[in-house]
Amino acid sequence: MRKPSYYSVTNNFQAAAFQSILLAIFCRERAVLRTSGAKPSFLVGRFPHLTLKECRESNANHNKHVAVLNVPRQFMKFLPYTFLIVLMSTAPAFASVTVNSPQDGESVTSPFDLEAYATVCSNQPIVSMGYSLGNSSDTTILKGTSSIHSKVSASLGTQTLHVKSWGNRGAVCVTDVAIQVTRAIDDPAADASVVPLDAVSVSSIQTLNTWNGIHDSGTSGYSSGKMSLVGSPSHTGIPRAFVSTYSNGGGVRYWVSFGDDQTATNFLYDGWVYLTSSAGYIGNLEMDMNQTMPNGQTVIFGVQCDGYSSTWDYTENLGTPEAPKGHWAHSTAGCNPRSWSRDAWHHVEITYSRTNSGMVTYKSVWLDGVESAMNATVPSAFALGWGPTLLTNFQVDGLGASGSSTVYLDDLTVYRW
Repeated sequence: MRKPSYYSVTNNFQAAAFQSILLAIFCRERAVLRTSGAKPSFLVGRFPHLTLKECRESNANHNKHVAVLNVPRQFMKFLPYTFLIVLMSTAPAFASVTVNSPQDGESVTSPFDLEAYATVCSNQPIVSMGYSLGNSSDTTILKGTSSIHSKVSASLGTQTLHVKSWGNRGAVCVTDVAIQVTRAIDDPAADASVVPLDAVSVSSIQTLNTWNGIHDSGTSGYSSGKMSLVGSPSHTGIPRAFVSTYSNGGGVRYWVSFGDDQTATNFLYDGWVYLTSSAGYIGNLEMDMNQTMPNGQTVIFGVQCDGYSSTWDYTENLGTPEAPKGHWAHSTAGCNPRSWSRDAWHHVEITYSRTNSGMVTYKSVWLDGVESAMNATVPSAFALGWGPTLLTNFQVDGLGASGSSTVYLDDLTVYRW
């Protein structure tokens, strides 16, 4: 049983003050007090001089309601008592809409499933349901029903879903749900809006016989690694196995050069990664691409799934190309390799571009077809003295004092245009 709220109301109160109390208790939006012209009626217990009209729609865009109290001046002295009875009697009247899916704060892909229902609204039977998004004035209304089972399309980003019900005498009840809308594309590489049809691609990069591995001095501790091409597990090609052993959080950087193109400015990294039960020993999983520009500087497109911050990170140069200060910056996109399902293939796709001066825009990353926007533009040019090359790194960082992990990479393709 709900415990009633108690408020102190004096006989010489201002209408505005009483209006504020009604705002909080009855309709949560706004209330109006009338102190003349009211005809007494029996509504609340044995205090016959208070009439509470139902909350009615007053602002369609903001779902505000109005509670109207008609109180004769001669009965103002009864307000402290009648108000208390009203609080106890009307609390259940404003039933909300129950939303089963999506949950508040949930990340969804568009279109998403909306599952909701309502029983009563202001003690009125439900005759219609509906929904709207954000500040839009467009509301989808389903008449003659008290539930919703619909597919809803929404633009990417943070949205507020307003799920509504209407009673048979005009009452409106609303439940707001905050959602993060992402886009699901099974294969961005096949989407012309992501990769143009005339893009150049290099595929099966994991099968090249020129891969190398070394302890990354940017990590602590010690590490070593072994690689081999294996027959199983396989996605569709011949996967490469990376077996990394470490102490004190050390990481192994594996790399291979797969071409030379100094003029391309847009890229899509597209690979399949398989994690085993040893994923619990992985701190970070890094997938980079480097390109030498016509001016001789190297652009580092660095992206990692950061198991410490649970974010997708990107590389930036906080110094100058000649005196670089490489730095990992956290994006708002979430990722932790230890939360990926085990003994399963995961599709990782990353898009980025650069300017002639080496400013890099990290656009989006897809994990298993679900897009997360990175939307970060940062300097990432380094004067490393390299010759012309396109190169990719695949790095596995250890977690904790010591351990070993096995990761497989298959069907690695890089698109450029």
